[in-house]
Amino acid sequence: MPPLHDPRSPLLAAATAPQVWDLLVIGGGASGLGTAVEAASRGYRTLLLEAHDYAKGTSSRSTKLVHGGVRYLAQGNVGLVREALRERGLLKKNAPHLVHDLGFLIASYTWWSRPFYGIGLKVYDALAGRLNLQPSRLVGRRDALGNIPTLKEDGLRGGVLYFDGQFDDSRLAITLLRTLEDHGGVALNYAPVVGLLKEGGRVAGARFRDGETGQEHEVRARSVVNATGVFVDNVRRMDDPGARAMLSPSQGVHVVVDRRFLPGDSALMVPRTDDGRVLFAVPWHDHVVIGTTDTPVPEAGLEPRALPEEIEFILNTAARYLDPAPTRADVRSVYVGLRPLVRNEKTDGAGSTAALSRDHLIRISDSGLITLTGGKWTTYRRMGEDTVDRAARLAELPGRLSLTQGLPLHGWSPPEETAGRPEHLRVYGSDAEKIGALPGAGRLLHPDLPYTEAELRWAVRRESARTVEDLLARRTRALLLNARASLEAAPRAAALLAEELGRDGAWQEAQVRAYREVAQGYLLA
Repeated sequence: MPPLHDPRSPLLAAATAPQVWDLLVIGGGASGLGTAVEAASRGYRTLLLEAHDYAKGTSSRSTKLVHGGVRYLAQGNVGLVREALRERGLLKKNAPHLVHDLGFLIASYTWWSRPFYGIGLKVYDALAGRLNLQPSRLVGRRDALGNIPTLKEDGLRGGVLYFDGQFDDSRLAITLLRTLEDHGGVALNYAPVVGLLKEGGRVAGARFRDGETGQEHEVRARSVVNATGVFVDNVRRMDDPGARAMLSPSQGVHVVVDRRFLPGDSALMVPRTDDGRVLFAVPWHDHVVIGTTDTPVPEAGLEPRALPEEIEFILNTAARYLDPAPTRADVRSVYVGLRPLVRNEKTDGAGSTAALSRDHLIRISDSGLITLTGGKWTTYRRMGEDTVDRAARLAELPGRLSLTQGLPLHGWSPPEETAGRPEHLRVYGSDAEKIGALPGAGRLLHPDLPYTEAELRWAVRRESARTVEDLLARRTRALLLNARASLEAAPRAAALLAEELGRDGAWQEAQVRAYREVAQGYLLA
């Protein structure tokens, strides 16, 4: 039976109840959710407002890696790598149902590359210290082919195998949402902030619009954090219309192909592409994600699109290492994420974005608006800790120690309990059994997708899904795994969503139309 009431109603009521929040966080991506969990777990009254859906932007479009950043080590940024490796180890402990070890092979076709990369990766191991996953090692030609049977054999000498973490980015976002709620925090999606409230020249809250009714509400807070990713400058200009841009956004493109192109147990890492980046081919949800690119873009958008030359670059680079290699006809989905790279003020953003910082940055305006930007998923927890430390001091909140280094995230389950489950169910951790008890647990949404109808019902009832796109792009990963199959599944997803929320047939049809418009951008023409 569907819920007796719309699950959004109590969230809206809690968000708009007359009170002063300790922290108001604007933005429901990695940095915003991490900050909100940090604040709520310390006992601060915390409200998070998201303009669209949780992880709608960059935070659902990563390379699916929890990693230290091998290329930052090559750039000499040892501090960033050490911090990320530590956070990688903590996240694996705090969310073992979401993070697992994955071997990465650097294939060697020259005499010098094995010792060269082998030494560098021993440094990588050492920087991780006791939180290292597994030690890297040199492998011969036979073992390299054992890990990746589709490697090109001509000239192959062996390689270096090292280990990093893998995860599902939007599922971690939803897990953080549930963790925030577990600790008494309140979050509301489809609630865009349209203005900031000020008292005596200081930011004292925000005005937001309910994206479903159009009604506007005011909320007051002792401290306001702008954690809107590539859109932070938009909120900064609500505070100060003359604020200079902080970011130089860059887009990274990924293509998704069938698992047969990478059938072994390891991922492939190409340490230096023609544009000076690294490229990964990573097994994920029984498919392969290949990427990424680094293309400066003039402005941030909600649905960035891949350029033809970016697709060609990825496929051509993969073809140097894989046999058979995927072609355009083999691409199941294309997705694009925007990096919130902090602008180099000396050059005003000119030059390659590959050289701009992935360190996070916290900036406090004269009116007290705290802006958090930069960083990456791996360091989301540390970003949140640093931000809440600053917010608590600024707002003169009671001093409380951070608990998140050892905080189990919602659904925490030991690996032995989740190991036998399919990957799409493992991400729910201890909630998986509850999903199995819902109607539709035995019915696939689509024959080419692993998801059941019960998972969609769960997403509506417990995970704040409001649209077909929420269901197919982020609560499940159907759009990223197989965009065409997700389009075929959209009408059934809309029917389930309408049943759960009590909507009519016209609403269903509008949902399908809206989803088709978005999903077309994930298909290669």
